[in-house]
Amino acid sequence: MNAPIKKLADVLKAGTEYLAERNIEHPRLICELLAARLLNCKRLDLYLQFEAVISAKQLDAMRRGVVRAGKGEPIQYILKQTEFYGRSFKTDSRALIPRPETETLVEKVLAEKKIWSIETGRPLVVDVGTGTGCIVLTLASECPNADYVAIDTSADAIELARENAVALGLQDSVTLRHGELPEYVEAESARAIVANLPYIPTDICEQLPMNVRNYEPRQALDGGPDGLSVINVIAQDAACALQSGGMLFLEIGEDQGAAVTEILAANGFSDVTVEQDLNKRDRIAKATMS
Repeated sequence: MNAPIKKLADVLKAGTEYLAERNIEHPRLICELLAARLLNCKRLDLYLQFEAVISAKQLDAMRRGVVRAGKGEPIQYILKQTEFYGRSFKTDSRALIPRPETETLVEKVLAEKKIWSIETGRPLVVDVGTGTGCIVLTLASECPNADYVAIDTSADAIELARENAVALGLQDSVTLRHGELPEYVEAESARAIVANLPYIPTDICEQLPMNVRNYEPRQALDGGPDGLSVINVIAQDAACALQSGGMLFLEIGEDQGAAVTEILAANGFSDVTVEQDLNKRDRIAKATMS
């Protein structure tokens, strides 16, 4: 990236080669995303601008982004945003990057019509481990006739979620709290609890790809020796916070279905099911409070 390159096509080619030499996955895509942000256009529109001349200032900005990506920094952190369920969320190292699998979790919650009935009053829906706020803010956008509480043990994550709430005009729709579920939700008050908690075993965390291991917050990934430490806690807390007939939704590891089913049953949940994501991997556990 040190040559005096000025045309967009050449900039993209040089950046892609730079990243490929460093074994960065999807090097062309990363460069196109950087260029689209730089030129304030959609990625597909770049193909109409290959002959466009890139200014020295733009080239310098592009170089900085490519160098950061070359060190393994996730493109979502470089761009400071990512798309989730059709909306843009501010994304940085304060919280885990929203992933497509978690959209499946949102879809499962939205599909449970009994949660959203207002015949018995507005439902209380709680998001535990909210991170960027992508789950609770999506639910609040899709189903405004409910009360929402979002909780995280990271004060930094709560601040990021608050920034996203303001950006989406939902700052008055979601109550954001730093701490644990029992601190803010009364017993038998919630109709649904949704949680994407740390579920990766500690030793596996050390084997994660560099862009995850070195950049995303460890506390949002590490689920303890067996990956189930935090899930065990939320199963107990949710059993107290949910109304009879209320539902718990968890994102889980693809090999944790049987163990999570056992944990939920031991805490008084019934109708426990494990459902798959778009990649046909076990990803969502849902259960009803007896």
